[in-house]
Amino acid sequence: MSSPPTAPTQPSVTSPDGEPPARRQGPLRRLLAFGRNTWRGLTSMRTALVLLFLLAVAAVPGALLPQRSLNASLVDDFYADNPTIAPVVEAIGGFEVFKSPWFAAIYLLLMLSLVGCVLPRSMEYWRGMRQPPVATPRNLARLPHHAEGDLPAAPDAVLDRARTLLRGWRRAEHTAADGSRSISAERGYLRETGNLVFHFSLIAILLAVAASTLYRYDGDVIVRADGSEFCNSSILGYDSFNAGLQVDGTDLNEFCVRVDRFDGQWLPNGQPSAFEADIGYQTGADLENGVTDWRPYRIGVNEPLRTDGDRVYLTGYGYAPEFTVTWPDGQSRTGEVQWRPVDQGGTQLSEGATKFERPGVTDADVRRTTQIAVTGTFAPTGAIDPEGRLASVHPDLRAPTADVNIMLGDLGIDDGRGQSIFTVDQQKIDDGDLRTVATDRIGIGGTVRLPDGTTVRFDGVTPWVNLLVGHDPSQSWLLVSALVMLAGLTLSLTIKRRRIWVRVRPGAADGTSRVEVGGLARTDRAGYGDEFDRIAEDLLETTTKKDG
Repeated sequence: MSSPPTAPTQPSVTSPDGEPPARRQGPLRRLLAFGRNTWRGLTSMRTALVLLFLLAVAAVPGALLPQRSLNASLVDDFYADNPTIAPVVEAIGGFEVFKSPWFAAIYLLLMLSLVGCVLPRSMEYWRGMRQPPVATPRNLARLPHHAEGDLPAAPDAVLDRARTLLRGWRRAEHTAADGSRSISAERGYLRETGNLVFHFSLIAILLAVAASTLYRYDGDVIVRADGSEFCNSSILGYDSFNAGLQVDGTDLNEFCVRVDRFDGQWLPNGQPSAFEADIGYQTGADLENGVTDWRPYRIGVNEPLRTDGDRVYLTGYGYAPEFTVTWPDGQSRTGEVQWRPVDQGGTQLSEGATKFERPGVTDADVRRTTQIAVTGTFAPTGAIDPEGRLASVHPDLRAPTADVNIMLGDLGIDDGRGQSIFTVDQQKIDDGDLRTVATDRIGIGGTVRLPDGTTVRFDGVTPWVNLLVGHDPSQSWLLVSALVMLAGLTLSLTIKRRRIWVRVRPGAADGTSRVEVGGLARTDRAGYGDEFDRIAEDLLETTTKKDG
């Protein structure tokens, strides 16, 4: 009887080298493998170093190019000087480097890379700390450092001596099958501790910088040095204000500052030597408790006032000319507005515009035709340059002089649009709504008479100071992290990982021992040879053989 037919078998397929072909992975498996490999690459120390280098390189444009958050006028000057390049720089975020998406991407990738590097190393370090020292190698003579000898002492006495010499080392003792006894000792674990502390501190610094961008704020305000006051209660009191992403300006630390006097000191050539200001301040607690007394303080360029978690810096100074306008009907108004220094040489040559409205005029149309602006140039120590223009030869108030250009008409202050306190609206001049009615060069006490009988008198000059108020809650954390990082770096550079083994066997004669000592530096051998030789000589007393 014939057997039943069987199904034909498929021929086996093999690769040319005889191995079966690898199974093709599915899309999900390939995606998981890609993600795993990407994570391993991102969390490698090499990637972290590359990202750290890229972060340093990415910060260079922020130091070379003007940043809008620091000085918008310099950005405008860059546009005027480089009209072709400026739009390209703007498009790639060159004027806001530290807020640009590409800088944030490098920053976040560095953070992930450091965390991915440090956490596994910390776990490995923790496990290594709990493990006993490595068992004694079979052949100590193959180690870089080696010594051996015969001692006229019992093994127990030799081991006691070794324990004394290795006090402070992590030790473990072993007994071999051949009856030999050994001590394994390690030292220098703080090197890896310092390494981990360094990297954790670096992560803390990055977190502190991130917190700074969220919760910091700083603002500039100009205060006349004649007892004028400034209170940190609202952003409306600032001339310019830069806030973090989580700061809306409604919860500022309240305090007040009164500027009583500005004291500038200059060298004979006009170069500054010291800038200080006598101020008084009231803390938030003083304001809350109704305290009316002012706390005296002398603020300097590198001596800020610190109060209520904020810092108040003296960053600049200038002058505010005082003018009095008297109309033909006898009414008068006095204006004192800060003028802006325009001389980069430090002579405090300034430009500005002091604006007046005629009192008692209720008709809007008439009011727009009777507004006065005293514009021009002010020199604290006036002189005439070769072209006949007003110049300043010293920043101190030695011969205050003003070239005034008095304008009459519509200043645009009723239009509801904001305008600079230092200039008049150029469009009003171009449209003919504002015209020049008188020009003159006057000193303190000088008077200019307008065609309609109105007089403008130069009464005097008051210094003003520019105060920078800064608040950064992460500053202390940043300082502590930097100090801890420096300490960790010091540990990792000065401490050496090293191991030493001592094996003791009974000698040929009773009461003697055969001793072998071997040493190995885990990271580098610099300086370890002397330490090993000292321990070996103290243990062997007389060394019969040394290697390494």
